Amino acid sequence: MKILLLQLKRIGDLILTTPAIQALRRHFPGAEITLVVSKEAAGLLPAIRNVDAALTTRRNLRDLALFFAVARRKFDCCIDFTQNDRSALLAFLSGAPQRVVSCRAREQSQTRVRAYTDFVPVRVRDRHTIDYHLALLEPLGVQQASPSLDLQLPPAADQKADALRRAWKIDKPYVILHPGSARREKLWEPQRWSAVIEHFSRNNGLHLVLTSGGSRAERDHVEAIKKQTGQRVTNLSGKTDLLTLAALIAKAQLLVTVDSAPMHLAAAAGTPQVILFGPTNPFHWRPRDSAAVILQGKSGVPVTDFVPVQPRYAMSEISTEAVIGAMDWLLSPRLAMQPS
Repeated sequence: MKILLLQLKRIGDLILTTPAIQALRRHFPGAEITLVVSKEAAGLLPAIRNVDAALTTRRNLRDLALFFAVARRKFDCCIDFTQNDRSALLAFLSGAPQRVVSCRAREQSQTRVRAYTDFVPVRVRDRHTIDYHLALLEPLGVQQASPSLDLQLPPAADQKADALRRAWKIDKPYVILHPGSARREKLWEPQRWSAVIEHFSRNNGLHLVLTSGGSRAERDHVEAIKKQTGQRVTNLSGKTDLLTLAALIAKAQLLVTVDSAPMHLAAAAGTPQVILFGPTNPFHWRPRDSAAVILQGKSGVPVTDFVPVQPRYAMSEISTEAVIGAMDWLLSPRLAMQPS
């Protein structure tokens, strides 16, 4: 059996697809599973298990080779986790007798809908993203699968992370602060990050590390924070690839971040985290199997009740005191276990 999986969204979406990939492998141990991802998420592929082949879409003329490769392979089943024009074309080109997508596709485009045979009555807005992905497997008879994330970092990622820690003399327990996001409305003010760093830099038992994605906007945001903090924090912004960042997060005492890909990397590794949510809804994206304090809005109290529909919140509503309090709460028991 040949199965084609289409996940053309961002890194976080791909990570949240790993439970579905794992479930397919368990249900069809002998299947040949091919995964198509976006170029933005391709750096994560060495950590994705249970896949026999991987292809990358680049949204340019080089995708012609991808289209031909998909059309040649004669798949038996295609599952579209993405639901856009490009994924619909790939689903159609797969030639699979069974091509699965959410029922939402019928409402989005009457032209696109012709690319599919099975429409699952599930909407991403009604479920956590992991549960949405797993629901798309039901036409294949896959049910009650584990929602656990499934990443396996290659040894080279750990080696690069260890080399970075040595080069930057990160020889104490460390906290990673990852303030960046591709979406500007998810950014928390630099002066507030600076106040957090100022507070925790007084703890001589901790090393504070700044990281970011490779985009210019994210690195500029980190630079604005660094200018206000001087030498109290180590700036690794732009110095890690995706897998090296994942390895650093896996060995950190804590991650403090906004709704971004590192949140999902920490969840996969079981690293505790403080997550600042603003315009996005934690109902759909939050970690569920690892220690995480979620902050959103003015209350200062961690969010514990999650609903599918909520107002959009500004990041500025989250107070510095709430972030410091959440970090203290998660760090205290971990630091108490460190040898003196």
